[in-house]
Amino acid sequence: MTPDRSPEFFARLDAWIDAHFDEEVAFLQKLVQVPTDTPPGNNAPHAERTAELLAGFGFDAEKHAVPAQAVRDYGLESITNLIVRRAYDAGGPVIALNAHGDVVPPGEGWTHDPYGGEIVDGRLYGRAAAVSKSDFATFTFATRAVEALRSAGVALKGGIELHFTYDEEFGGELGPGWLLKQGLTKPDYLIAAGFGHEVITAHNGCLQLEVTVHGVMAHAAIPDSGVDALQGAVAIMNALYAENARYRAEIRSQVPGIDHPYINVGWIQGGTNTNVVPGKVVMKIDRRMIPEEDPVQVEAAIRRLITEAAASRPGVSVDIRRLLLAESLKPLPGNRPLVEAICRHGAEVFGEAIPVSGTPLYTDVRLYCAQGIPAVIYGAGPRTVRESNAKRADEHLVLDDLRRATKVVARTLLEMLG
Repeated sequence: MTPDRSPEFFARLDAWIDAHFDEEVAFLQKLVQVPTDTPPGNNAPHAERTAELLAGFGFDAEKHAVPAQAVRDYGLESITNLIVRRAYDAGGPVIALNAHGDVVPPGEGWTHDPYGGEIVDGRLYGRAAAVSKSDFATFTFATRAVEALRSAGVALKGGIELHFTYDEEFGGELGPGWLLKQGLTKPDYLIAAGFGHEVITAHNGCLQLEVTVHGVMAHAAIPDSGVDALQGAVAIMNALYAENARYRAEIRSQVPGIDHPYINVGWIQGGTNTNVVPGKVVMKIDRRMIPEEDPVQVEAAIRRLITEAAASRPGVSVDIRRLLLAESLKPLPGNRPLVEAICRHGAEVFGEAIPVSGTPLYTDVRLYCAQGIPAVIYGAGPRTVRESNAKRADEHLVLDDLRRATKVVARTLLEMLG
C-alpha cells in the first residue's frame, strides 16, 4: 500500500497515538526527571538515559560525544548528542527531527518539583517539560506511529532521523552545529522543536556581549581619589536603554510574529564592598536582531555605542568580548512541502487554522538552514512561550497539546515519506 492523503491512513495514525499516549507521557516524565541544568551543562547522563529509553522501543541511538576539551572551552561539562537513523525504502527524503535537552536552571518560585514530572489537571510540570524535552516525546512517538503502519504493510520511502542535542542554551555550535560540521548528518528536511498552534519559519538572531567597565577603586570617604566604574556602567546602560526606545520608534520587521530589535542587560556584577568605590563592573548584554538586520553592522554599532558612552565618564575604560553570535533564520523556499503538510494536518487535528509566523526567539534551526536544509519549527506546546512558563517557575505542558502535536507530526511524516 502507498500512503496518500486518504483519511483512513491518518485515522489509523491517530488511533495508534491515542492507544499509546500513556506510554508517551511516561517517557516524557522520565526525561524530565533527569536534570540538565546548563550551566553547569553536565548533560551526557541525560543522553545516556535517553538512549536507554529509546532502546526499549527498538531504536538504536548513536552516541556522539563532543571532545571534552571543546566542551570545557565552551564553559560546559559534558555533551553527548544522539542520532537515531530509521531507513525505509529508497526514493524518498530523509527528514530529521531535532529537539534539545539542555535547559536553564530552575530558579526560584516553583510550586511543583522542577524535576518531578508531576501531572496536575492535565498538565505535566517540570523544567524542560515544554522546551523542549516534550518534543523528544513528540518526535519519538510520531516516528513509532508511522512505523506501526509500515509494519502493517504501508510503504514508506526515505527515512527519519531523530537528533537529540544538548547545546541550544549556549548557541547550538556543539549540538547540531557539531553534528553538521563533523559530516554526521545531512537530511533533506528538518522539523525542530516548537509549539503546536503555529508553524515557525523565521526567527531573530542574537548577539551576546560581555562588557567589562574599568575604573579605579578608592575609599568611599575620599571618592575623588578613584574612578567609579559603576557610574560608567550606568552611562552605558542608559545609552543602551535609549537605543531600545529608538528601535521601537524606527525599526520594524516585516515578518509576522517579529516586532523590533531589543537590548537586554541580563547580568551585572561589580564592586568589592559598600565602603569602596567600585573599580570594576562586568555586564552581559543580549541584543536580539530581526531577520532584516546585518549582524556585522549590528555588532559594530553596539560596540561603538558602548565605547562612546564609557568615554563620557572621565577615566573609565571598557573591554568588550563577544560571547555569542547567532544569526537570524530566514526561510528557505524548499520548506514549502513541510509548511503545507503541517498547516493542513494541524487544522484538521486542532480544529483551527495553523498560521505561519516568525518568532523573536533564536534557535538551533538556523544551523541547519545555513547548510541548505529546509526547515520549520513545530512541536508540542501552547500558543506562546509565556503560557508554558518556559524559563520561569512552574514550566508545564498541557498534555492535550502533546497528543495533538504528535498526531500532526506523524501525519506529516507519513505524507512526506509516501
